[in-house]
Amino acid sequence: MAGLAIGTVVAKNYLPFARVLAESLRRYHPEIPFFVALADEVDGVVAAPQNETSIARAGIAFDGYPSFVARQTGMHEDDVFLMLCFDNIKIVHATLHRSVRQAIEMIMRERVARVIAATERALRRMGTAVPKIAVGGLNPHAGEGGLFGREEIEMIKPAIDAAAARGLAVTGPFAADTLFHRQGVDAFIVMLHDQGHIPAKLLARNAVAAMTIGSPVLFSSVGHGSAHDIAGQGLADASAMVEAVLRLSKIGERRGLQPAPA
Repeated sequence: MAGLAIGTVVAKNYLPFARVLAESLRRYHPEIPFFVALADEVDGVVAAPQNETSIARAGIAFDGYPSFVARQTGMHEDDVFLMLCFDNIKIVHATLHRSVRQAIEMIMRERVARVIAATERALRRMGTAVPKIAVGGLNPHAGEGGLFGREEIEMIKPAIDAAAARGLAVTGPFAADTLFHRQGVDAFIVMLHDQGHIPAKLLARNAVAAMTIGSPVLFSSVGHGSAHDIAGQGLADASAMVEAVLRLSKIGERRGLQPAPA
């Protein structure tokens, strides 16, 4: 296992668990170096893929990194969102790991306003002076003027108009199937998980970084799962993990963060 090392990132109150992991590794694989980074002593966190089913079976409340990061940083879960990043495209999700029925119920004017605000702040944090944001609709054809649903008229458009009135460069709602054809957009906002994940994984397979935006902590992960079905076969592709690290480091550079002295 030449060149292999294992590490974990924990808060101070989880340090005892890291010690248990270290002791287990030392017992069964003493040749592998092990590193621990304390969350309050780093400038950003890059997380590996996780398996939500496994976490749920362990009795831990977890529905994705954004809500987890919100809880860990004392933020309201409704102020922290997922942004998928690849190439020059950024896709923010108004809802994430919920059933479609639950997600639709969550599409309220206040939530749309929150995701627009979080997206605008995140883009500025990433170095975009005047962020341009396009918002997608919930229903087919963005509701077709109310023929296919009224969420666009009653919830999404009023939130967009209110943000625009405050000076934000935000437009929409646009039909989800043509949203990504729009040019000159710094970030797209979608209402549902699959509205963003499907195009991202089609256009950038195994190369999508998943940023958590809205929290005070720089946090990035990958846009795919843990792939237990190919574990140990030498088939895993680390491209998305590399992208996640690079995205986070670029934000850190723009904020003037310097690496800690060795």
